[in-house]
Amino acid sequence: MGYTTHDAQRRFAERPKSSGLPGTDGDGRTPYARDRARVLHSAALRRLAGKTQVVGPGEGAEVSGVPRTRLTHSLEVAQISRGIAVDLGADPDLCDTAGLAHDIGHPPFGHNGEAALDEAARTCGGFEGNAQTLRILTRLETKVLGEDGEPYGLNLTRASLDAVLKYPWRRRDGQRKFGVYADDVEAFRWVRAGAPGERTCLEAQIMDWADDVAYSVHDVEDGVLAGRISLSVLADAQERRALAELAAEHFCALSADAVEDAALGLVDLPAVAELVRVPYDGSPVAQAALKRMTSELVGRFVAAAVTGTRAEYGEGPLSRYGAELSVPDRVAAEVALLKALALRYVMSDRWRLAVQEGQRQLLAELVEVLPLRAPEVLDAGLRPAWEAASDDAARLRVVIDQIASLTDAQARAWHSWHLGRHG
Repeated sequence: MGYTTHDAQRRFAERPKSSGLPGTDGDGRTPYARDRARVLHSAALRRLAGKTQVVGPGEGAEVSGVPRTRLTHSLEVAQISRGIAVDLGADPDLCDTAGLAHDIGHPPFGHNGEAALDEAARTCGGFEGNAQTLRILTRLETKVLGEDGEPYGLNLTRASLDAVLKYPWRRRDGQRKFGVYADDVEAFRWVRAGAPGERTCLEAQIMDWADDVAYSVHDVEDGVLAGRISLSVLADAQERRALAELAAEHFCALSADAVEDAALGLVDLPAVAELVRVPYDGSPVAQAALKRMTSELVGRFVAAAVTGTRAEYGEGPLSRYGAELSVPDRVAAEVALLKALALRYVMSDRWRLAVQEGQRQLLAELVEVLPLRAPEVLDAGLRPAWEAASDDAARLRVVIDQIASLTDAQARAWHSWHLGRHG
């Protein structure tokens, strides 16, 4: 199943560019290459440079130098997505675009900020980073306006927007993850026109797996660099079991026994065993060993997904709804184990939990104070939405859009300014 004119459609039909010099050729890029450029040049993507991945911007600087941010993570996800797409015959620009865009809806302070805004936004439908991503791409990141001034966001193609939808459904009771707010259902329905139920397209599955790979491997690398993770714990039977149980509870549908078996297999890999035997000390030898491990694991996880998918669907180009990404259980367990390492030794650290409580309080206080000072304090692009809002819920959504757009440092600065704490 290849790509069709339906996949390449945009919600608003744009006029051709008209500023080229006489005699020059037109834009020869594919629609998906143009989409990639639109996301790459967006302010929403740039803002990710100041947003927490696992170790926040500026944290652990004395040990790690420059930890990953949401932006560098997104660049890595895009690169991994592109590589898988090439191997499977999907459009590489389309998968690259999905990787670049997948996190642009994340607020300051990572998933902790996401939880805080979800609580604060209960009366207007809650907050979810993936739903915010769709909102930014189809509404908030202003590039294209309709004839009546209606915003179309970046006006990406249907296939590119579909490739970003990890959770193609509205919010449900008892389910934390969802992909669209009630406000954005019209755009969502346009994107999903012709899609089979709630199934995600192959390109979205590629992006999702690339996200898992980058998160599991690179965030563990950052934890090691920051002195918060030692891979020697994998040699300890008690710690290994605790990690397996954590992984089975939060990150995969496999049993703790299966994850523990995968952990034993990982420890046997030479690139991992080297860092299990000798604790990381920042020396050139240790730095090279850590980079070797991350490179080997990324290659292992990518190759396993490609091989598993080819075994099921054969050779030839795969795309859209013509195939499902197939990841072997063993590799899924290995990735889940690495995620559990970051959760247990970085995100569950007592100091970090105290910091996160302060971050949630900061965002909650911003949600309370900004409506009292709007619309003047809002970014100029959000003021028309505030003025057009018909009720308190709609105005709250505008405030949530504003706060979600802030970087970590901007959130602290806005809080200091609006709460009168300049110290």
